[in-house]
Amino acid sequence: MIIALLLAVGLLVGCAGPTGADARNAIWKESPGAAAAPELQRFNTLLADLADTLKSGLVHVRTRRATPAPAAEAPPRPEPGEPRRSTGSGFVIDASGLIVTNAHVVDGADAIQVRLSDGRRFAGRVVGRDTRVDLALLKIDGAANLTVLPLGDSNRLRVGEFVLALGHPFGLEQSVSFGIVSRKGAPLALAAPGFDFIQTDAAINPGNSGGPLVNMAGQVVGINSMAARNGSIGFAIPANLVKMLLPQLVAKGRVDWGWFGVSIAEVTDEDAARLKLREARGVLVRGVMPGEPAAAGGVRPDDVIVAIDGTPLDTPRDLQRVVSATPVGTKVRVALVRDGRETEVEVTVGLYKERPAPPRAAPPGRDPHHPPDGPGPQPGGPRPNAPQPAPPK
Repeated sequence: MIIALLLAVGLLVGCAGPTGADARNAIWKESPGAAAAPELQRFNTLLADLADTLKSGLVHVRTRRATPAPAAEAPPRPEPGEPRRSTGSGFVIDASGLIVTNAHVVDGADAIQVRLSDGRRFAGRVVGRDTRVDLALLKIDGAANLTVLPLGDSNRLRVGEFVLALGHPFGLEQSVSFGIVSRKGAPLALAAPGFDFIQTDAAINPGNSGGPLVNMAGQVVGINSMAARNGSIGFAIPANLVKMLLPQLVAKGRVDWGWFGVSIAEVTDEDAARLKLREARGVLVRGVMPGEPAAAGGVRPDDVIVAIDGTPLDTPRDLQRVVSATPVGTKVRVALVRDGRETEVEVTVGLYKERPAPPRAAPPGRDPHHPPDGPGPQPGGPRPNAPQPAPPK
């Protein structure tokens, strides 16, 4: 037995690494063991510690959707009716079991399973969702000792600031990617009108949808939602927009967006001259929908809206953002320029819903069939090569 023990020790020593002649004949270069610069070492430790802390609040969202059986006339498909399964990400925002994710992660789901970082699994249910912003609020019951990730102030983000994107890309568990804030005001055609997303170069891949975008203070500043098709850039819903919508999702299960019922565009120099404006500013009304709030309040085509309740408006997105965020039923003062004179009307904000586009007269010199220069009353659809939601796996 002693001989066997000595042999085992010898084998272990022999596997410890090349020494002597073996080291001199090695085909690789041994690291001298020197540490990184102190500043880099501290930053590296900060990132690793931050990732460890955040992972405990990250969840894996798995969904099941029924696939309808084909009609009798349809060509046969393999295993008709077999459910489709997909995955996404989310994170805990309240110890009661409230979880934030993307709406497209859970759209059409017949069953939702939420897996916590410690492996526990719970059935999830949708408390509320909004497809215009791609936001959903889930609830799990009976889960104790949940780690809550705090929502930060996304308005204080600076371009160039470091961020971490967490999620479960391609179904892989608890992945962390690192990058910077590339742009704060990233307007997207498929987002809610007037609200900008955060652009980042931190990798956001399929399965990352709904995961948190976190600053170096450990605060969630955005929710990963969209990525370019080649994965080079990603987009996140700003945390401040999420905080604005969560109370409605909890109370009503939906978001009631404000609505005017107008088609709008930027004011060009030609518009300014034609409409007798002192300068090209404000938002041009190109069309008004009959029977909608703006028409009822006296807004007309070719009016130029310059402010709502004292808030100056310089671009169509300014108007869309202000109106969308105003509670339905609120009466607002609309300052506008009509025929070269300033005036004011009162409009009661209506409820947004899908409607046909309003009629509009083409200004002189413009093709009446040419699409509007600025955003219309409804969110635009995806354009070719436009960033798309990062789909669940």
